[in-house]
Amino acid sequence: GLNTPTEEILKPIEGETHDEMVLLKDIPFYSICEHHLLPFIGKAHVAYVPSKGKIVGLSKLARAVEIFAKRPQVQERLTAQLADMIMDKLKPKGAMVIVDAEHLCMSMRGVKKPGTKTVTSAVRGIFRTKESTRMELLELIKRGD
Repeated sequence: GLNTPTEEILKPIEGETHDEMVLLKDIPFYSICEHHLLPFIGKAHVAYVPSKGKIVGLSKLARAVEIFAKRPQVQERLTAQLADMIMDKLKPKGAMVIVDAEHLCMSMRGVKKPGTKTVTSAVRGIFRTKESTRMELLELIKRGD
């Protein structure tokens, strides 16, 4: 988490030509709310549209979620860090990250509303500028197994 270097996590696979959307959905994670030091637990959906065939091994995206989640966090920052890292390391046409989590600081203390979910998104590049690409991703996430 805190001391894990992120430079090599999203090293592209050489010689690929794929240029259509890649989505890893329902990546389970847990993190610690930096304000209350209580867990938040959920799933992340991570997508990008490669540019010039720059793709990454699928496990690397899940590992990126794990590394950022192991740091004391706020969900909003976790979501943005993932999207920004994909944009920085892969230079894709776009990236979009959606994080859906239950915060035990909200379930156990304060308002005591167990089961309440917080959903955050970070939308970059073509996902921000082209509604049809964004809608395609949202449909893929909603789709059952």
